[in-house]
Amino acid sequence: MISLSRRFLLTLSLGFCGTALSLTAADDGPGLHFSGKDGPGKGKKIVFLAGDEEYRSEESLPMLAKILSQRHGFDCTVLFSVDPEKGYIDPNQQKNIPGTEALAGADLMIMALRFRDLPPEQAQPITDFLNAGKPVIGLRTSTHAFNGKMAAGDWTYGDWQKGGFGMKIFGETWVAHHGAHKKEGTRGVIVKENADNPVLNGVEDVFGATDVYTVSHLTDADTILLRGAVTESLDPASKPVEGEKNEPMQPLAWLHEYTGPNGTAEGKSFCTTAGAAVDLVNEDLRRLVINAAYSLTGLKVPDKADVALVDPYHPSFYGFVKEKDFWPGRNLKPSDFDLGKAPPAKDPPGSPEWSFRDKGN
Repeated sequence: MISLSRRFLLTLSLGFCGTALSLTAADDGPGLHFSGKDGPGKGKKIVFLAGDEEYRSEESLPMLAKILSQRHGFDCTVLFSVDPEKGYIDPNQQKNIPGTEALAGADLMIMALRFRDLPPEQAQPITDFLNAGKPVIGLRTSTHAFNGKMAAGDWTYGDWQKGGFGMKIFGETWVAHHGAHKKEGTRGVIVKENADNPVLNGVEDVFGATDVYTVSHLTDADTILLRGAVTESLDPASKPVEGEKNEPMQPLAWLHEYTGPNGTAEGKSFCTTAGAAVDLVNEDLRRLVINAAYSLTGLKVPDKADVALVDPYHPSFYGFVKEKDFWPGRNLKPSDFDLGKAPPAKDPPGSPEWSFRDKGN
């Protein structure tokens, strides 16, 4: 017999907050799968990789996958950093994102990773994907997605200080915090000469509660879409700070062309240094990512993409979690983010009060 943990748990087509839910296949296995409804993305497959210790990608990527599958038709699979023995989501587990073989049939990879060091059997599907020249979207810390010994022949994933994955695929790596961490936010400012790029369709007011990152390695070959103005506070209505911090403003979102590990494959990527779970409360930041998914998969970008939430969204504030019982205590499984489910926020100890979201508790 097939064990319950491997059976398809059918989500009934019930109304949830006014949205009809489609059937989906999900269990307590390595990830989530959302079948695409009717839409322009029908037949296209996206694989999401969630794994960072700080910015709650385990919450944000399922939310984006729901939008892309239920509102735009993309078939979406979300994979997580999980405890290898007990199967709960553990962002501090840097060496285990099971299920990457799903990339074999994917048209797009969307990642929000930080300093992962995956074993060869999990890294190889990523290498194969890049060697096929397929497109990649990276959020926030994906400029330094990998660390450690990951490699593909002479091609280095993990040496982020000397041209690792971030430099190769996005044109940038970790440099520094430019704004004051947990004190100053980010306002997206459209780069005028690239304002007609379709990835910016319908994007007008991007704000993030994370600070602006320093971005210093992009070249004239990169297409900068947004720059990040450092704001006075984490209030979405706060104004840009005056003075040299915003002169010039750092790149916030851009398009880049990469060469794969085999040295011949050519692919395209989109990266933004925004993208914490709380940042994606912002409608236009969600729209920016959805637009990039359309553009990179060769689809016409909508004039104003529908980015309405499918389920309630309760993002936790960002921050490292050092308490050893935090993640075992939450005991979140991939299926906890399935359609019709919305785990409440649980902020890391010491987080500032940020009232511009629904915490669900």
